Amino acid sequence: MTDLPPAGPDARLLQLVEVWHSACTDFVALVRTIPREQWESPTDLDGWSVKDNVAHVAHLEAVLAGAPEETIEVAAAPHLRGLQNYYTEAGVLARRDRDMEALADEIEQAVAARYAELRAAALTDGSAPPPRTPGGIPWDTQTLLSNRPFDVWMHDQDVRRAVARAGGYDSPAAQHVLGVLGLSLPMVVGKRLSPPVGTTVRLAVPEAGLSWTVRVGDDGRARLTEDGTATATVTLSPEDFVVLAGGRRPADRTQPLLEGDEDLGRRLVNSLAVTP
Repeated sequence: MTDLPPAGPDARLLQLVEVWHSACTDFVALVRTIPREQWESPTDLDGWSVKDNVAHVAHLEAVLAGAPEETIEVAAAPHLRGLQNYYTEAGVLARRDRDMEALADEIEQAVAARYAELRAAALTDGSAPPPRTPGGIPWDTQTLLSNRPFDVWMHDQDVRRAVARAGGYDSPAAQHVLGVLGLSLPMVVGKRLSPPVGTTVRLAVPEAGLSWTVRVGDDGRARLTEDGTATATVTLSPEDFVVLAGGRRPADRTQPLLEGDEDLGRRLVNSLAVTP
């Protein structure tokens, strides 16, 4: 019996590494240009300033690069609603005395170390456990590598909206995030809206060249489809899609275009948030 040759690197995993690296590079470049008077500007994330968003990214990237977890007491606050919130808050509080330059340096150094580690690793199995995850969360390699560009880019946008610095939607990370958010549509339609069998819902983000159509099958499950006249169509700008699906803003702060069954479309807009 001849042994099979070892599996080669997984191209999808390698692509995710590059998307994450570019997202971090863009984020650090943005952070270094923010003037001191905007560091404490509030963002769409309750309780977090611009600097807090940066500190959060610094925390997670440092941990993933091998830094020890901070042990710090976190007092109860209105914006802390679960163990994950308390974990991320600890990383932010541990960095309260650092300025933005120091936070940018920390991100840059951690990313350089982990990027070198990932480039040297044999990324052949996305289902394998990674060396480290934030807080020991039980993610596989594929999930972790997908999450990191998602998280970094979302916080890049949190900062950009807070300091009125639009941009970043033409990047690989933006394409990744929009794609991930779009794939949540069957869950939103099937579990949150639970419309009748045969209902077809379309969500379009034409400025990004994206759309997703979901149909409820005879078994009651909602699945992505290429066909079908939409019962309801919701059209959003890329930013409105991100702030809704990312749980950053309520529907009344966005401008969706509703066609067809407007009640169903409105329910969809109000149910899009899928990030914790």
